[in-house]
Amino acid sequence: MPRAGDSAKAPKKPATGIAAGLEKLGLKRPLDFALHLPLRYEDQTRITLLAEAPASGPALFAIRVRGVTVAFRPRRQLLVQVEDDSGRANLRFLNFYGSQTRQFERARDEALTLHAWGELKPGYLGPELVHPTISKPPAADDAIAANSALNSTLNAALTPQYPTTAGVSQSQLRTRIRKALKDLNLGETLPAVKATQHLPGLDASLQFLHAPPPDVDVGALNARNHPAWQRICLEELVAQQLSLRKARLARRQKGAPILRGNGSLTNALIKALPFALTAAQERAYGEICADLNQHFPMQRLLQGDVGSGKTIVAALAACQAIEAGYQVAFMAPTELLAEQHYRKLQDWLAPLDIEIAWLSGSQKKSERSAQLAAAATNAQLVVGTHALFEEAVDFSKLGLVIIDEQHRFGVAQRLALRQKGNNPHQLMMSATPIPRTLAMSYFADLDCSVIDELPPGRTPIRTRLIADTRREEVIAAIRHAISGGEQCYWVCPLIEESETLDLQTAIDTHALLSEALPEYQVGLVHGRLKADEKAATMHAFAAGDLQLLVATTVIEVGVDVPNASLMVIEHAERFGLAQLHQLRGRVGRGQRESSCILMFGQQLSQTAKERLRIIYENTDGFAIAQADLQLRGPGELVGKRQSGVPMLRYADLERDADLIPTAQKIADLMLKETPALTDLHMDRWFGHAEGFLKT
Repeated sequence: MPRAGDSAKAPKKPATGIAAGLEKLGLKRPLDFALHLPLRYEDQTRITLLAEAPASGPALFAIRVRGVTVAFRPRRQLLVQVEDDSGRANLRFLNFYGSQTRQFERARDEALTLHAWGELKPGYLGPELVHPTISKPPAADDAIAANSALNSTLNAALTPQYPTTAGVSQSQLRTRIRKALKDLNLGETLPAVKATQHLPGLDASLQFLHAPPPDVDVGALNARNHPAWQRICLEELVAQQLSLRKARLARRQKGAPILRGNGSLTNALIKALPFALTAAQERAYGEICADLNQHFPMQRLLQGDVGSGKTIVAALAACQAIEAGYQVAFMAPTELLAEQHYRKLQDWLAPLDIEIAWLSGSQKKSERSAQLAAAATNAQLVVGTHALFEEAVDFSKLGLVIIDEQHRFGVAQRLALRQKGNNPHQLMMSATPIPRTLAMSYFADLDCSVIDELPPGRTPIRTRLIADTRREEVIAAIRHAISGGEQCYWVCPLIEESETLDLQTAIDTHALLSEALPEYQVGLVHGRLKADEKAATMHAFAAGDLQLLVATTVIEVGVDVPNASLMVIEHAERFGLAQLHQLRGRVGRGQRESSCILMFGQQLSQTAKERLRIIYENTDGFAIAQADLQLRGPGELVGKRQSGVPMLRYADLERDADLIPTAQKIADLMLKETPALTDLHMDRWFGHAEGFLKT
């Protein structure tokens, strides 16, 4: 019960109507409205005669209504016969209300002039506008005037079309944005440097973009390559760079354990390896080693193409941390991959008397309890899945966190694991190369090491595109490969039948191939199998007891079977470029010549065709990642969940790549000379978003 005098706050009622729509769009402050910029523009500043309509694209017509008809064949529709001084046309509405019919009848009876905005196209009954936007001229709707008189009442600027949502009309947005621009006086936050001298100021850019004059090239404006757009994009990129730099500075203020090893374990591991480190691996480890010797937490991304040897570099880093008397947590996104790492690290490190614990979500209670106790006491290296950051897991002295395939974990997950220790160092690994422009923006606060060469002995992989109608030929190729002592993968995108996607499933494919190849052993592995079943199947395949493995994408990363030389990917058009590249990297790990067959369906979208072309023509992971960025954009490749950095609304990493170095220089200058403006600038572009700094 509240005490006397306490004022109990009533729960805040959810917004409704236009208020709910504006809230959904993130429009609260006048500044938010001012920075809510158009998606595109329409030129409604001049009247076009029906007879002079452009061959393509919309135009504004001043029309008189001659007749109104509701037709019922082939479906119910509203037909409005209109004319101007140059000719006649029809307006066609397939979805309409009775009130619209009455409005057109009134316009006919009272000889009113209407404006129709749309694209005039040939129709069955003559030229027609399908679902045009209808409005009254800005002047009083008296009898039809000549075109010259109408032009004097038209819009004085191009008509902006804003991003919107249900319940918020374009006219409502325009009204609120005009008011915000009138009331708001934005000061400049960017320093007046040479790079900005050829660009208009922020205020001038916003005024221009919300109401461009009619003589501006609409196509160029829609393409966002006007100087006013460049100013906006530069402002936004500077805000992003500031957030990343402040994140880096904030981390450097935190204390972290200095992991200066004595070289006993790292040297012993290098001597025990059956292979020599490549120059790129040695360089990457040297960079990590220097970071671990610092008193602030390392935040380093280790990039390397499929099969480049990232795991051994991570193992060396783990040895250095253990030499310094600290624990290491090694996390992978799937149980299959985590267990692969666990077994590989055991092979390398157990002979060095390093205690290794294993944690996964599927362990039995007794086994899990034992491993939890080990993690909290004597285990020097703890390997596992996302189970590592659960509340029940305690570490005795965590100094280094290694995260494989880091992009698969969300910000909150990575932060939860890091909070298990006293600001431990963090090494993130990725076999999905990050394009340069993405690295300069969303990952600019990370230190980055790149393993840019493959170990000697890796054979090039031949990629082939084959239609799924030639399935028998593919099975024949598998039979030939297996008869020669090789092993093969067959990857399917689904596990069970789907009513919406006509895809061959892993279970059905396993049955089909077992029947087609009765003389060979065919295994099946997918995400819904129990962990011990998956492990048993994978061990049997690695040992050579299975000649063909049918699988879903659980084998995308981490699986290393040198004798496997043929990969078949069913319905390859359904996979992303990064997945295709990862899957292809499961072969070509031994001395045999290897192939990857991409089977595709009959109906391919343009995007699917482009993906298949790119993966067919390229084997370099960075080239594929760059093409993936162009196809999908940074939002899909990074995502707020993974990056913790706000998505850019207006800047485009491809189109505006030349602005990124400028934004970096301006951000550095602001932090040095005008630090008071940095928070104002970030707040201007990112609002009051919290937690957007990388973790």
